[in-house]
Amino acid sequence: MQNIKAVIFEPVGCLAEFRADEFDAIAARLFEEADVSPAGSEAYWNLLFRIEAAGKKLDASQTQMVEALELRAVENAHLYEDVVPALDELKSMGIDLLVASSLSGAAVKRFLEKSSIANYFSSVWTRDNAGGIKAVPLKKVMESAGIPGDQAMVLVDTVDSIRLAKQVGANSILMINDYDQGKRLAGQDPTGAIVSLHELPDAIRFVVENTKAHHP
Repeated sequence: MQNIKAVIFEPVGCLAEFRADEFDAIAARLFEEADVSPAGSEAYWNLLFRIEAAGKKLDASQTQMVEALELRAVENAHLYEDVVPALDELKSMGIDLLVASSLSGAAVKRFLEKSSIANYFSSVWTRDNAGGIKAVPLKKVMESAGIPGDQAMVLVDTVDSIRLAKQVGANSILMINDYDQGKRLAGQDPTGAIVSLHELPDAIRFVVENTKAHHP
């Protein structure tokens, strides 16, 4: 791994607390099966997994329904209080801040505007402008920024997001929102782990210094 030049964020679970309700509702309407997820991130990633596994192509009415529920999810989301200080410090370190999300373009735009953090990010890729979900926006954001995987750090908070970072060859920092869940996710071998975004700049410094020590 070389020097970390960029950090990539997925808004759901990594920048804000989202409810499960809207994502469970989308899954119920698309697959006609009711889900009751314990957390927003889990509901979101379960939904993405089901869409990908089914190879589902949404028609116009389904696309409209999904976007409307995602916008509702954004309005009910709560930005973590440590986001802005962490973004400020990362920018001062010269780190490129990027967004890669499987949410719609409208939902991500509204989230960034509502949270007043749009100006921190140099590139934003969603399922709409990337043309797909999961790995597609992540690959697009790295390509557009000219950042190879070993110089990118992806903030993750679920098994699926850890595996996704590995799939595209990027490093991962586990955001531990729940202690017991964090213990289980640590077994997935993320590059590092934090319990607060306040710790993210120091975690990146540690990873870089540790790499230099092993590869002088």
